[in-house]
This record gives sequence, structure tokens and C-alpha cells, in this order.
Amino acid sequence: GLSESGLVKQLEFDGYSTEDATYAAENCNADWNKQAAKSAKNYIDTMPFSKSGLIQQLEFDGYSASEAEYGAKAVGY
Repeated sequence: GLSESGLVKQLEFDGYSTEDATYAAENCNADWNKQAAKSAKNYIDTMPFSKSGLIQQLEFDGYSASEAEYGAKAVGY
């Protein structure tokens, strides 16, 4: 999973302009909560996290506070 800002950064890395990458991320109809849940699962499958640590990591990855909370809740925190 990628956050909206993470997707923009990835697309920029792939050679798209910031304007094009931002447009794509804003218009791809992604469910950012679902992406946060995917990211949270990937994290807890590979390393231990407390609930607050997981939320902080998700926010660092560019998820909003509510998306990070959703992701943590989706994995049982």
C-alpha cells in the first residue's frame, strides 16, 4: 500500500512531473484507508510494533492521522 503522498513520490521517481503525479494520485479513486491497512499489515508481518509506533510509522509514510488509525485498527490494534 501507498499513501497519496507516497504515490506522488513514486510517480515522480518514475519520471512523471509533480503536476502529473499529483493529478494521478488525486484522481485514481484509491481507498486510502484500505492502502493504510495494507501498509499496516506489511509492517506487522515483518517487525513488532506497538499501536502508537505503528500509527507513527504510517503517518511518517504520508497517511493522515485518521488513515493511520484505520490501518492500525484493521490489523487488530
